[in-house]
Amino acid sequence: MRREYWKWHSPALNRDMEILTFGDHGTPVLVFPTRMGRFYEYEDRHMIDVLSPQIEHGLLQFFCVDSIDNDSLYCDWRHPRDRIARHLDYERYILDEVLPFIAWRNSTRFLMVHGCSLGAFHAVNIAFRHPQRFSKIVAFSGRYDLCQPSFGFGDLFGGYYDETIYFNTPCHFVPNIGDPHLLAALRQLEIVLAIGSDDPFFDNNHHFSSILTGKAIGHTLSVWPGRAHDFHAWRAMATALL
Repeated sequence: MRREYWKWHSPALNRDMEILTFGDHGTPVLVFPTRMGRFYEYEDRHMIDVLSPQIEHGLLQFFCVDSIDNDSLYCDWRHPRDRIARHLDYERYILDEVLPFIAWRNSTRFLMVHGCSLGAFHAVNIAFRHPQRFSKIVAFSGRYDLCQPSFGFGDLFGGYYDETIYFNTPCHFVPNIGDPHLLAALRQLEIVLAIGSDDPFFDNNHHFSSILTGKAIGHTLSVWPGRAHDFHAWRAMATALL
């Protein structure tokens, strides 16, 4: 299996950012790590191992990016306004630097975006904000409303709310989308949401699924038994769904 390490200084973030890639052709898959996870997490937690047949047969090529969650969404010393602004810097890094890098390394026009837990939020949020740039979303155990407390997970912004948070909360902005061109782009996406029946975010996933149904946005909501919010479960989900 071809494995490559890449690093460059990001103009959007003004810091060095690292990427691991696996495979040399096939459908490109942009992978976000879990909360404050690193670019090597997907490999370290054996997700690459279980997907190696698809990689070695040239079906999938993975691009595993780093996170800056400890400098943005989970940077407790920053005001929430500044945290969400830093998150937008990260979005610019993905859109203006990572996606062109993927296109340079892989000419396939079909682009999948994928993540687990907070990585699922990143995958869903960026694809719903920019659906013309993506083709498929595969999201495991995600939380699509970071403002909504859920079983020990509090409002990530401590009660602060503004327009930027609204437009980065899929459960909030998607119900109000009226632009027919944007809706058409969203309806072209392949969307897979997987969640455990006892996951703290199960209700949020069910709610988000109902929002998508209400907007006639096709998707699959796959419910797994138990909490299913760990890499053991995600490795099983990956072989079944990715």
